[in-house]
Amino acid sequence: MYVEMKHITKTFDGFQASRDVNFGVEKGHLAALLGPSGSGKTTILRMIAGLDRPDSGDILINGARVNDLPGSKRGIGFVFQNYALFRYMTVADNIAFGLEVQKKSKGEIKSRVEELLELISMKDLGKRYPHQLSGGQRQRVAFARALAPNPQLLLLDEPFAAIDAKVRRELRTWLREMIERVGVTSIFVTHDQEEAMEVADMVIITNQGRVEQIGSPEEICLHPQTDFVKDFIDAERFEALMAIH
Repeated sequence: MYVEMKHITKTFDGFQASRDVNFGVEKGHLAALLGPSGSGKTTILRMIAGLDRPDSGDILINGARVNDLPGSKRGIGFVFQNYALFRYMTVADNIAFGLEVQKKSKGEIKSRVEELLELISMKDLGKRYPHQLSGGQRQRVAFARALAPNPQLLLLDEPFAAIDAKVRRELRTWLREMIERVGVTSIFVTHDQEEAMEVADMVIITNQGRVEQIGSPEEICLHPQTDFVKDFIDAERFEALMAIH
């Protein structure tokens, strides 16, 4: 397993956000943390990213315990729900930001930015500013910026939440293709069942701080293991989705 959560607990002001959380994600796989609001999925993502620290348990990345390691040292790229692009920087400068922090040479930065602009199909838009882009384009730039420093792990917090339904469907397919091309291990948070089932290799169902079930989209939908999963998952909708694809 490339990422492992072992017996993780986390409490905020008396509220237990994570209760003995255990799971692993294999290298190169795309995993979805799926659950209702307040189920603990974002807390898990933030602990992996180093933004929050577990009260107990171990977080391992590539076999190394990272509980005490700053997020900046974990080899992680993070895509936020609201893009978090720098308004007064061009697309190219936004993508280059992490490379500049790493003090890469100008030649390396230029080459990497051009490569990523090509990857996200925006090679002629490098001089534009975020306000000149559509929501889908801004999310692609956020994705490229997260990938720029060549992270070994990509984390995405509800990456499509701020985008309208039609563009969201298009971006799901695009994200899946990009991650397969790049080969980076990825975990994303969502409350959208269709999104999780369509995009992810594995789905981790969360509820009240616990992991209810882990499995492929087919396993989760066709063989729910708890009453919560049975009630939460729309199996008929999943079967209809699979018939379309």
